[in-house]
Amino acid sequence: MPRPRAATRTIEHPDIAQVSLQQVLEALVDPIRRSVVTQLARAGEEMSCGTFDAPVSVSTLTHHFNVLREAAVIRQYYVGTTKMNALRLEEMESRFPGLLPAVLAAAIAENQPHLRQR
Repeated sequence: MPRPRAATRTIEHPDIAQVSLQQVLEALVDPIRRSVVTQLARAGEEMSCGTFDAPVSVSTLTHHFNVLREAAVIRQYYVGTTKMNALRLEEMESRFPGLLPAVLAAAIAENQPHLRQR
């Protein structure tokens, strides 16, 4: 007897038009979440949840991914059993022009003090 097909797992994402600036800023205020966004931007491609460098437990990192997804900063999807993460750069740029590039530039400069202006 053949095995029944498993249902495709889908993850709900908010419509970018329904996300407030407050929600995005609250998501990006946390240094772990900024690090996730910075790592995604530097990679220039999707990353699986297990590939992020973060000084927190897996369950805590999952919480941070959820906050970023609910603020429409990232999109998550499954490839088999692996959950992938991608920045919603184009959508964020159309809704909040310049916000993510400014946050990324500030986060990178903050982590590299020699780049700060004097």
